[in-house]
Amino acid sequence: MKPANAIQERVLEFLKQYPPFNLIAQDELRQLAGQVRVQYLEPEQVLFKQGDTPHEVFYVVRQGSVRLEQGPEDERRLVDVCDEGDVFGARALIAKKDYSSRATAAEEALVYGIPTALFEPILYHNPEVALYFAAGFAAGSPVQQGSMQETNKARRGLSTYTPQQPLHLEDVLTLDTDRNKVTCTGQTSIRLAAQIMSDKDSSFILVVDEQERPVGILTDTDLRRRVVAGHLSIDDAVTEVMSAPVVTIHPNPHMAEALLLMMRHRIKHLCVTADGSGESPVEGVLTEHHLLLAQGNNPAVLVQEIRETQSIGNLPAIRNQAEELLQKYLEQEVSIAFIANIITEINDALVVRALRHAESVLGEPPLRYCWLSIGSEGREEQLLRTDQDNALVFEDAHAAQEKEAQAYFLELAAQVNQVLESCGFERCPANMMASNPLWCQPLHTWVHYFYKWIHQPTEEALLNASIFFDYRPVYGDFSLAEKLTNYVYEHIQQERIFLPYLAKHALQSPPPLSFFRSFIVERGGEHKDQFDIKLRAMAPLVDAARVLTLDNRVAGENNTFKRFARLAALEPQNAGLYQEAAMAYEIMMRHRALSGLRNHNSGRYINPEQLNKLERQTLRNTFKPISDVQELLQVRFQLNYLG
Repeated sequence: MKPANAIQERVLEFLKQYPPFNLIAQDELRQLAGQVRVQYLEPEQVLFKQGDTPHEVFYVVRQGSVRLEQGPEDERRLVDVCDEGDVFGARALIAKKDYSSRATAAEEALVYGIPTALFEPILYHNPEVALYFAAGFAAGSPVQQGSMQETNKARRGLSTYTPQQPLHLEDVLTLDTDRNKVTCTGQTSIRLAAQIMSDKDSSFILVVDEQERPVGILTDTDLRRRVVAGHLSIDDAVTEVMSAPVVTIHPNPHMAEALLLMMRHRIKHLCVTADGSGESPVEGVLTEHHLLLAQGNNPAVLVQEIRETQSIGNLPAIRNQAEELLQKYLEQEVSIAFIANIITEINDALVVRALRHAESVLGEPPLRYCWLSIGSEGREEQLLRTDQDNALVFEDAHAAQEKEAQAYFLELAAQVNQVLESCGFERCPANMMASNPLWCQPLHTWVHYFYKWIHQPTEEALLNASIFFDYRPVYGDFSLAEKLTNYVYEHIQQERIFLPYLAKHALQSPPPLSFFRSFIVERGGEHKDQFDIKLRAMAPLVDAARVLTLDNRVAGENNTFKRFARLAALEPQNAGLYQEAAMAYEIMMRHRALSGLRNHNSGRYINPEQLNKLERQTLRNTFKPISDVQELLQVRFQLNYLG
C-alpha cells in the first residue's frame, strides 16, 4: 500500500501545479490522482492515431514532449507540441468523437492518463475547469482553438490576481437631476445667471432653447475670465459669454466614456441629454467632481498637470505616475481599448507641452507645421515607454524660406525629442524622429516620399510605408496631415500593384505554432532563447490590418483593433475572423505591457521560463488568428502569382 500511496502523492504534487487541476479541490484531486495511469513512451511511439476511437482517459505530459499532427500519412502537418503539464487527447472527455490528430512521442516521454469517467463530474460541476476546456487550452480538444472570446474569458477567470480596490471604470454614473440641472435661456443676463448659479451652489448653468435643448454652458471659469476681467458687462446676455457648442453624452454613461470625453475636449462639464445628442432635451450635467469622487487616481488630473506645469522639469515625475496608473489598470483587467486611449492622451499631452515649451524658447514658428506621431504611438498603442517615432511636416514655401524654416523645426524637434527622452522615451535606434532632416520636411517633399513608396514598392519603400502610413497628427495645423492623407489614398487607388506588394511584405513574419520551442525563439545575441512577441506575433496583425483597411479605403483609423472592428463591419463574411484577430491583438498588448512593467523594459522579448502554463496557453491560442488573416491576404491579393 505504501508504494501506491507514494505514487499517488507524487502524481498529486505534479497535477496541482498546472491548470485545470490547480482549480480542483485538494480532496477531489487526491482521489483522482489515485486512479491515474502512468505510461512510458519511447521516441516516435504513437499513442493514438487520427481517426482512432477515443481512449477511456485523456492525457497530461509528465515528462518529455508529444507531437500532435494532422493529415494523411505522407502529408502530416504539425498542429502542436505538448510539453510538461500540457493536456491533450481531450476529445475522449468532451466530444466522445474519434481523435482529430495523431499523438507521437517526440522524445522519451512519461504521460499520465486521467480516467474520463472520474473527471466528468468535476468538469460539469466546476465552471472554472469547464472554462479551461471551452477556451481550447487542452491541445486537440474539439473546440475552436482560436476562440479568442473564450480564451480571453478564461484568461481573466483563471487569473490568480484578485483586485483589492476595483477602479469601477465600468460603473454607470447616475445623476441627481434636482442638483445637476441648472438652466436659463439665452436672453438671461449674466447678472441673473450668476445669481442662479450662486443660489443653486452650482459651478455651471446650461443655456437652453425653448425645447430645453442645450445651446451653451456658462461656468465659473467663464465668469472669471470674461466678465470679472472686465471684457463684458454683467448686464449682457449669457450668449455673449457662454461656451458653445456643448459636449453632450447619453444618460447613465460608463465612467470610462465620460472620463475620455472630458480629457479629449479639455473640459470639466458634460451635458447629459435624453439621447446623448445636442438635439434632445437636457437632463443635467456631469462634472469632473463626479469622476473624482468615483475614482481616486484620475488620469484627467495627470493630463491637467502636464498641460499646466510651469516647469518642463516636472514632466518626468508626472509621466512616472502614469506608469503606476497603467500597472493598476492592467492588473485590474480594465479594457485595453480604454487603457490605450488614456495613455495616448497622456503621451499626447507630453508632446504638446514639449512643443509649446520649444516654441516659447525659439520664438514663433516661421511657417505652419504639424507634428506627427508614427509607429505604435501613431496607432495609439504605445502603452509602455518604448522608443520615439515621430515626424514633422510644414507648409510649402520658396526654397530659401523652406531651408530657413527647416533649421527652426529641426531645433524645435531636437528640444522635443530631448524632453521625451527625459520622460523615459528612448531615441529611435533607426532615427525615425522629427529631429532627423529626412523626416522634417515641407509638404511637397512628403508627397514625393509617398509617391515614390507607392509607385516604386522596393523592400525599403515598403518598410518605410509600413512605418509612416500610421502617422497621426498631434499638434499644429492638422490640415497639412489631411492634405497628405488625401494624396496618399488617391495614389493608392491609381497604383493597384502597391497593395499586393504591401500584403506580401506583411507576410514576412510567419505565425509561430508554439513559441516555447527552440526553433522560433531568438537563436543568438542579447535575446538568445527569448520570444520576440512584437516581430513574430504582433507585427503580422498590425501589417495585415493596415493593408486591409487601405484596400477598403478606410482613412483616419490607425489603431489595430479599431481597424479590425471597422473591417468586421465592412466585410460581414469575414467578421468572425476580424473579431478574433482584434481580440488576439488586445491579449498580446496586455501581455507585452505586463511583461515590460515586470522586467522594466519594452516587453518585446519574453523569457518563456517566466511564463506559467496558463500564460503560455493563452498566448499560443492568439497565434491561430494570425495564420487565418495571413491566409486571407494570400488569397485576396493572389500573392502566389506575385513575383
